Amino acid sequence: MADGKKIGSVMIVGGGVAGIQAALDLADSGFYVYLVEKTGTIGGTMTQLDKTFPTNDCSMCIIAPKLVECGRHLNIELLTLCEVTGIEGAAGDFAVSLKQAPRHVDMTKCIACGLCTEVCPKKVVSEYDAGIAKRRAIYLKYPQAVPLKYQIDPAACLRLQSPAACGLCEKVCAAGAIDFADAGKIHRINVGAVILATGFETFDPGPSGIWGYGLNANVVTSLQLERFLASSGPTEGRLRRPRDGKPVRKIAFLQCVGSRDENLCGNGYCSSVCCMSAIKQAVLATEHAANLQASIFYMDIRTHGKGFDGYLEKAKNEAGVRFVRCRMGGVETDGESGDLRLRYVNEDGRQIEEYYDLVVLAVGLRTPRHVLDLSRIADIGLTADNFAATSDFAPVRTSREGIFTCGAFAGPKDIPQAVVEGSAAAAAA
Repeated sequence: MADGKKIGSVMIVGGGVAGIQAALDLADSGFYVYLVEKTGTIGGTMTQLDKTFPTNDCSMCIIAPKLVECGRHLNIELLTLCEVTGIEGAAGDFAVSLKQAPRHVDMTKCIACGLCTEVCPKKVVSEYDAGIAKRRAIYLKYPQAVPLKYQIDPAACLRLQSPAACGLCEKVCAAGAIDFADAGKIHRINVGAVILATGFETFDPGPSGIWGYGLNANVVTSLQLERFLASSGPTEGRLRRPRDGKPVRKIAFLQCVGSRDENLCGNGYCSSVCCMSAIKQAVLATEHAANLQASIFYMDIRTHGKGFDGYLEKAKNEAGVRFVRCRMGGVETDGESGDLRLRYVNEDGRQIEEYYDLVVLAVGLRTPRHVLDLSRIADIGLTADNFAATSDFAPVRTSREGIFTCGAFAGPKDIPQAVVEGSAAAAAA
């Protein structure tokens, strides 16, 4: 379908906190904003976090009001389950083509009662919970989701795989919102500028089996631990070993997994946020479990933001977090107990072995594959590390006039910096 041009319209691709901030700034200034999101709801990674550093404020409490404001703002149009397939034209007059995947739920009828998910028999791994829990084939990403509408996963739904199968959700939906015949839509929208706020993905240590990940369930990623610590997570904040459910008494954080290592991961850059994220999680873990011993094994600690050094000192002196500068030698499972044996070389050159209940890999950030495809569609330059190429004097301008960027697409960054860049991109657009 062809969408009519709105005066002073801007398209923002990516509904994370950076994209949301840019959308709100532009909408409040009188511009009409198309906020395009690949998944079924906006919010991004920030909605998965328990607390934010260095204040330990509730992450959802910060972003939820922005989600609500985005959802009800008259100058913002949410386009979920959409991917950009083409960007034609020049600055001031872009024609953007979008492919919108079917939701199979009529958003004008769905009242988010939840009866459909209660009767759905199919369970699959939950992406929102970083793979540590399961969801139904028809689901709401998280309780505060915007838009607050259910969606059906076509790869998991029994009815969409076989027309004669299941259909329980359709039977219990009194609103008649289920639409198995939904075929999606094609949009072509004219805008004056485009902002790419496409976010990041975390490094996947699974294929290479780095430090025992995938071999022992007690080796988890930093995002998985975040969901364990979250009161809204699968364990409601109770810190238990995934393998056997035993309480965690000793926890180790291994830094720079997927960053600053050309040999194991091929990424030579620093992911910026991992140090502070690990420190925050170590502090929170000591609050969640009495007498817990937390150790952070690192090459360098980088605390370069406002209040970050103070947070580091608090972790050392008040929470009792132990910091070990070393070179990690290996992580092995100790027999049938599931305990993890760490071997490392300390600063004195001595080889040391220690045992832990849980090992957390502080995984780095990288540009997702679909965003690399988008960069080719948008015809913008990338750095050697596959981030959007910008300059020090124009950090939100890409190589193509009229297309801007903000957030992690220009390089790994924390939430405050992403929000600042969102506002900067809105001002530049």
